[in-house]
Amino acid sequence: MFSIATPESRERRALWLLWITPALWSVNYIVARTAPGVVEPHMLALGRWALAGFVLSWVARKELWHERHGLIKVAWQYLALGALGMLVCGAWVYQGARTTTAMNIALIYAASPVLIALGAVLWLGERFSGRQALGVVVALSGVFHVVVKGQWASLNQVQWVAGDGWIVLAMAAWAGYALLQKKWASPLSATARLAAICMGGVLVLLPFATWEYLQTDTPHWSLHATWLVLSAGLVPGIGAYWAYGFCQKVLGASRVAASLYMGPLYGGLTAWLVLGESLGWHHVMGAMLILPGIYLASRKTTPTPEA
Repeated sequence: MFSIATPESRERRALWLLWITPALWSVNYIVARTAPGVVEPHMLALGRWALAGFVLSWVARKELWHERHGLIKVAWQYLALGALGMLVCGAWVYQGARTTTAMNIALIYAASPVLIALGAVLWLGERFSGRQALGVVVALSGVFHVVVKGQWASLNQVQWVAGDGWIVLAMAAWAGYALLQKKWASPLSATARLAAICMGGVLVLLPFATWEYLQTDTPHWSLHATWLVLSAGLVPGIGAYWAYGFCQKVLGASRVAASLYMGPLYGGLTAWLVLGESLGWHHVMGAMLILPGIYLASRKTTPTPEA
């Protein structure tokens, strides 16, 4: 994708991409909210990742062919990453967007760095400070504040939206996706690795999309559906996922997770300007809890000097 000569230029480009990646992802919120009645969730996700996989595989074809034997040996890893990143974080987000708002999606997804930090402690053996633990509690309370629409005192009167539940599951899956990429080190470039993950995602999505296609109430394929697939495949698909993978490879998982702090800002502005969604006080209060909570949870623990 990019020709980068030196480690310094790679880091400089990655730091720029940290600001751009959340904006690329916000396009997916528009697609998700526009898709109901036009294209089914798994069919949209399949089209998105088949397109992205084709483009990325063509770009990285020489590297993929050279590493084909190693890829076959760890094919199950790419199926697992495809299930998390393309099925759950793809089709399930589109499913959730049928009943929840783009603003809710952005805010709930913003808490995924907290789960990444927590998973790094419990699973990867990284250190976890009291400050980080406080961040987890604060950020997750912000997510819950958004989900219950701020009605803490009357939870029994809250009209629970199934879509928020789908997004919470997708948020957890994204944390697993990021942690597994860190745990399963790969010799592949960011482009080739994402191409291989797309292949795994397409294989996982195919039976679900086929089932949707065979249903009698499935909308007929249209130019609008094609446009949604192209938009989702090129911008948040190739663009955002490639940028995230590249930045993680150059900067590390914890520094890249911080880029998701900007998710609510980009997503909220997108929902307001493009989709005409209203901004509620529960969104504002949720963001005021989620963002500082993520900051506390994602900061590195300073090693205690030995006496």
